This record gives sequence, C-alpha cells and structure tokens, in this order.
Amino acid sequence: MSKRPLRIIFMGTPDFAAATLQALIDGPDEVVAVVTQPDRAKGRGKKLTPPPTKVLAEAAGIPVLQPTKIKTEAFHNGLLTYQPDLIVVTAYGRILPKSLLELPPLGCINVHGSLLPKYRGAAPIQWAVINGEKETGITIIQMNEGMDTGDILLKAKINTAPDETAGSLFDKLAVLGSATLLTAIKGLQEGTIIPVAQDHDLATVAPMLKKNDGLIDWHKDAKEIERLIRGLDPWPTAFCFLDGTRLRLFRPEVLHQDSEMQPGTVLQADKRGILVACGHNTLLTREIQPEGKKRMDVDSFLCGHPIAPGTRFVQ
Repeated sequence: MSKRPLRIIFMGTPDFAAATLQALIDGPDEVVAVVTQPDRAKGRGKKLTPPPTKVLAEAAGIPVLQPTKIKTEAFHNGLLTYQPDLIVVTAYGRILPKSLLELPPLGCINVHGSLLPKYRGAAPIQWAVINGEKETGITIIQMNEGMDTGDILLKAKINTAPDETAGSLFDKLAVLGSATLLTAIKGLQEGTIIPVAQDHDLATVAPMLKKNDGLIDWHKDAKEIERLIRGLDPWPTAFCFLDGTRLRLFRPEVLHQDSEMQPGTVLQADKRGILVACGHNTLLTREIQPEGKKRMDVDSFLCGHPIAPGTRFVQ
C-alpha cells in the first residue's frame, strides 16, 4: 500500500478511548468517522450525556455514528461508504462481527490495556491493580472474532506504582496506548510488523466489574482489601456500611500489625484516618465518601460524624 494517509474509522466510547482518538486526529492519517455507543442517561437528573469520543469527534468535525445494532447490513454498508483502510477499536464495548473485521483492507486492530494474553476482557486495568501486578502495559492486536484473542502486533510495558489506582493507571496507559498505536499503524502500513499468535494457555480473564464487587470483606488480609480499594478507584469504588449508611473508602494504607478485635472493628478514628482490624494486619483509610456526598478527607468527615473505637463496619 502506498504511503498516502490512511483512511481510519475509529470505534470507542470512554475517556480511555478518547485519548487514542486524539492521537489519531493529531497523527498523519485521516479519521473519516467515529463509531461510539449511544448517549446515556447520567446523574440524578438522568440527563442524556454523550460519550467522550463523540464530544471530541464533533469538535474536530468528524462524522459520528451511534448505532444500537452493529450486526446489520445497513450499518455495514454505511461504513463501506467511508472507504476505510483500517478500523481502530479502543474500549468500544461490543464484539465486532466477522463482516466488520474483514471490511477494511488492513483489518481491525485493537488497543488493549494489558499485556495479553493476561487480562482478556472488559476491565484489565482494574484487575491488574486488584491483583497487585507490578507490571502491566498495552497490547495492539489484529482483531478476530474472539474476546481479545487476536494476533499480537506490538506491546509496551509499564511499571505500576505502589499506590496506583485504576484511575491513575488509566491515565498512564492512555498515553502509552496512543503512542504504541501510532507505531503499530506505521509498521502495518510499511509492512514491518509480523503478527505473533497469543499463547492461549497463558490467558487470564478480566471480567466486567459490578457495583457489588466493591463490598469489603474485612475478614480478608488488609493487603487484599487495600488493592481492592485502589483497583476500584474511581469506579465502581470499594465500600462498607456504618449504621446503614454506605461509606466509600479511598487512599488506603496497610499497617503491619494484627489486632485481637473482630475484623471490621474500628481501632482508631482521628485526623490520621480510620484504622480498621482485618483478617490479617490492619487498614488505615485516609479519604471517605458518605452516600450522597462528596469525597473528603477523614478528618473533615469526623468533624460531623465522630466514630468511636470499637464501632464495627458491616458488610
């Protein structure tokens, strides 16, 4: 294929995808259309809110498609009118049918937030934090009909920080993914990249997270709880209950000391944070978000809601 700018259709929805889209817009090729999920009702007012990729595309004057169904002849034919050389997919949220995978001459490639074959699925970044991975990264794959099972085109690694949250790791991988994608596209166009099959025996999964996955079991090791809190920050968040009120917890720290108190028992609550007994060791939480209120430091919360030592958080 000649070195003319490629005609690219981008498919993606959340902020992570918007970073990739911005890199493509700023890059040497032409984004001819953006496909994203329909607007969703958000907030207490249930106001229809456009996906971040739609906002970005419209600002750049790029046509936006928001189909409710993608396995239709009408949608397929609609994409054909843009004459794409390549389709780039980042966190779109749906499995592409074979007809779309085979539509552009260069196929469809995906920007995935893990070092495949580890963490195939919808939430690779969160699960990497929850499981305490010291290293993760980005994988660019040639898509097939499976869930993140396509041949690997390029990988890039990054170390995770000890206090890494899913949110901070999202930001880092969004930057890394954008740069890695542009390198992969250049290699595809020049024919310098050789696809490598994944070792499916090494595959692990990263299933979509639900709000109830954040319910804290204080009988677990404090380190496991600490990773859960960081891995679910900023969504869906880890939480417990006090007097029937849901409390979301943030900025945890493991203190390597055991307590004879029952797991979930508050050992101290002051400006340093809330210290809670766990199955092994103890956990200090520095930030909290009561139900219906903003996230705040523990000291601010305790001014109006003192917690006496011996109080128990419940599941």
